[in-house]
Amino acid sequence: MTRTPPHDVPAAAELVAAVRDFLETDVLPAVEGRVRYHTRVAINVLGMVEREIELGPAQAERHAASLAALGVADDAELAAAVREGRLADDGALMAALEQAVRAKLEVANPGYLTPE
Repeated sequence: MTRTPPHDVPAAAELVAAVRDFLETDVLPAVEGRVRYHTRVAINVLGMVEREIELGPAQAERHAASLAALGVADDAELAAAVREGRLADDGALMAALEQAVRAKLEVANPGYLTPE
């Protein structure tokens, strides 16, 4: 288990994983209908939370660096700059946008990133 100072083990990601595993292993096979559907939703949400805890800090650093390289402070300023034509439609802009979308998918549903 990972210790994240000042907190002791288990870490937040490990707690989320334990709840997700319980729902998937013990609850899901025992329920039907509406409860089964909502259990699946809860399992998916907990998976997203796990991935955001794990990937989020590094993704945030990369995103901030991409925005800085484009000369904007945040996503709102990026959107305004694109809308107003203040940024060159070049490889740097496309790479930053692709990186941002990839980061969102890595958390929300990494299955969309794998070829079929």
